[in-house]
Amino acid sequence: MKLSKEVDELIAADNPVIPYIEGDGIGKEITPFVKKIIDAAVEKSYGNKRKIEWIEVLAGEKAFNEIGTWLPDETIEAFRVNKIGIKGPLTTPVGEGIRSLNVALRQELDLYVCLRPVRWFKGVVTPLLHPEKVSVTIFRENTEDIYAGIEWAAGTAEAKKFLSFLKNEMGVNKIRFPESSSFGVKPVSREGTERLVRASIEYAIKNRLPSVTLVHKGNIMKFTEGGFKKWGYDLAEREFPDQTFTEHRFNQIKLEKGLNKAVEMYNEAVSTGKVFIKDVIADAFLQNTLLKPEEYSVIATLNLNGDYISDQLAAMVGGIGISPGANINYLTGHAIFEATHGTAPDIVGKNVANPCSMLLSGVMMLEHLGWSESGKLITSSLEKLFENGYGTPDLARFMENGKPLSTSEFSNKVIENL
Repeated sequence: MKLSKEVDELIAADNPVIPYIEGDGIGKEITPFVKKIIDAAVEKSYGNKRKIEWIEVLAGEKAFNEIGTWLPDETIEAFRVNKIGIKGPLTTPVGEGIRSLNVALRQELDLYVCLRPVRWFKGVVTPLLHPEKVSVTIFRENTEDIYAGIEWAAGTAEAKKFLSFLKNEMGVNKIRFPESSSFGVKPVSREGTERLVRASIEYAIKNRLPSVTLVHKGNIMKFTEGGFKKWGYDLAEREFPDQTFTEHRFNQIKLEKGLNKAVEMYNEAVSTGKVFIKDVIADAFLQNTLLKPEEYSVIATLNLNGDYISDQLAAMVGGIGISPGANINYLTGHAIFEATHGTAPDIVGKNVANPCSMLLSGVMMLEHLGWSESGKLITSSLEKLFENGYGTPDLARFMENGKPLSTSEFSNKVIENL
């Protein structure tokens, strides 16, 4: 990825300062072990040459209980200054101004990519016959779409004013039950689309992956989701003409020169390592991932689609308990790595929480820092444990001859197997 000189220098540092949010619920149980495992992997890889300086910053219930606010300005500033951070799961405050602390952090720091790599670990039981075919990295747009939070509740003055504008100024007469309707606005921009698709293509090129798939609902929402598709193809053909071959280009050649010529040019492009840029309607994509997941390697999609897609793909390899995630701005280098699951209040204090989502997000953080050796040690340790039936109860109960371990026992076993 193309980062600024300042960010390159930060990533090259041997003693980076990394803010962390402990998290709510099971966050206080998994976060200390995640830090402990990461520190052990770094020490094993680099001795005393490299070390993370952790600083705790407050958010969520802990922040509210201690200082009376859910997301202190100091926390946002710490992430802004130090560029890279990690967080446990956070609760969504009820009746407060912030709809979601996670969304607030993404928007404040303009973390426009939600990056979710999905893979299967041998030994983890899944609903699929061939989970080994699933190896997908999702680039979900993080700042636009309906998650922008522009909406008005039915019956409010704002909703009535918006309805009046639609009817009287825009001539809209398709609202079935106007007086009882709530309204939301779905902004999708060319700029937002291009920076997301650009990052996904650069990722595919860097990692020598065969394709980027634009997932959209442009057959119905022609100017928002359809715009995403069009702008994505335009970006690929304009900025990466020598490194990609698009389905859009394939169809043009087919019309102008026939199917055989289009297939010939496609085969030539693939044989020379070009990334194939294609698109698929969101509902068809969800079906295809179950029937032929091996056809997808990198996904670029909008915010709401990405929410559904991320959870379905995670379920296909064992659930969000082993699904990592990150929110990244590739232009500024800001990145927050996070547990992708919730706070699990039903198991708080029982020492059974699964730390793997946050831990694998920590692996992503290490890779982002350029410390891939440490990340590989953690991943290899997890592979050994899962293959031998070790896991926290949520995983072990489905494994053949599964050996359930507490959070602390499992975490210590990860360190033993580094």
